[in-house]
Amino acid sequence: MTSSDPTALPDPWQPLHTLLAAMDAEIEQVYVSRGIEGVRPRFAYPLIRLAHSGPLTIRELATSLNRSHSALSQTLTAMRKEGLVTSEPGPDARTRRIDLTERGRSLVPFLEAEWRATHATVAELDAEIPYALTAVVEELRQALDRRSMRQRVLDHLVEPR
Repeated sequence: MTSSDPTALPDPWQPLHTLLAAMDAEIEQVYVSRGIEGVRPRFAYPLIRLAHSGPLTIRELATSLNRSHSALSQTLTAMRKEGLVTSEPGPDARTRRIDLTERGRSLVPFLEAEWRATHATVAELDAEIPYALTAVVEELRQALDRRSMRQRVLDHLVEPR
């Protein structure tokens, strides 16, 4: 144990996590106001993609959404519980094919409209603030391409003796 608790300092990431969670909660309230219960904003991307691509294995869907297999698998479990997707055996014993249920398919037109409205909202916010979040994220990505997060952490790491 070290002399002081490093978690006693404010977490620099917490405001961003809190903001993103609040934004998702507000988008979910848009769904609820339209009578759509049990649908979370993180469901929109895979539902829309499945509507346009047809059934996909979990791996194919994860790759097409640039998500990890594990993260998408958790999302799909929640989506199955809400009756939005089905999961059937895939071409071999190790894979599962994911498809939309009738309920999932019926929500896609609204989710596509919400997706477009959310993108317009992000553009509006970018124009309203002095540093566009989309630009800041891209600049951060470029900085990490120049020197990775791993390398930066290692450069600051003072290991205990």
